[in-house]
Amino acid sequence: MKIAKILNNNVVLVHDAQGHEQVVMGRGIAYKKCSGDEIDAAQVEKVFALKSHELTARLTELLSEIPLEVVIATECIISRVKSRFNTELHESLAIALTDHINFALERQRQNLPMRNVLQWEIRSLYPREYALGLEALEIIAKRLQVTLPEDEAGFIALHIVNAQLNREMPEVMHITRFMQEILQIVKYQLQLVYQPDSLSYNRFVTHLKFFAQRMLGKRGVVSDDESLHDVVRNRYPEAYQCVEKIDLHVINKYAYALGSEERMFLAIHIERVRKETLALDESDDEA
Repeated sequence: MKIAKILNNNVVLVHDAQGHEQVVMGRGIAYKKCSGDEIDAAQVEKVFALKSHELTARLTELLSEIPLEVVIATECIISRVKSRFNTELHESLAIALTDHINFALERQRQNLPMRNVLQWEIRSLYPREYALGLEALEIIAKRLQVTLPEDEAGFIALHIVNAQLNREMPEVMHITRFMQEILQIVKYQLQLVYQPDSLSYNRFVTHLKFFAQRMLGKRGVVSDDESLHDVVRNRYPEAYQCVEKIDLHVINKYAYALGSEERMFLAIHIERVRKETLALDESDDEA
């Protein structure tokens, strides 16, 4: 590969055989080099081949300013995330997470930690992502010798969620708050103690995540078949009363009315959580 542009001693922009831009990193890879020179393949530590020219431009600007060690640590974290999730992650994760971690390190050095006001919600709603956030802190501590506060595990988890949903960070935080509001309504309406490890709870949270996306995007689910909806409403009256409370909350706060199919699926998920919680309570009483 030939160098198209040198960003610093460790980062260069190249063009592959098809003429596509790639960002290549390696310690001292551009030392005493000029544009048009060949790079030593043995020095290459990481190649970024992004589909979007805009993302490539943002990445080149970012990598020209961030220490190589921070980028490598972030890539180690992203590799671990990819190995855990059987889903496509948006390629902007490399940019967003690298930038966030570098900023977190700078704040830590200046003794200016940032409190995560959604820490509890993130840990509760995204347990897998939060666990990876904790692992990310261990990687950072081991590779960069900096111990970041646990609040950063929540921020990193949100970046992982963002990469799965392909949404901007403010919207992901909005979705998280909305999900927590619905969970609180269900919890107090039905007097439930959630079991975060249970299958029904995790299915409910996943449903809320995609419901929140549709609601915030004003993309409701339309159905002409009212028969199944009526069956669910009659069969699960307690869960359906809870759905009516949710509908009222969403109308008042978000100016969005639930469609019949959305009501039906919410009622089904709430009923599953309710029954599983009751079954666990009964088994505890018997014990």
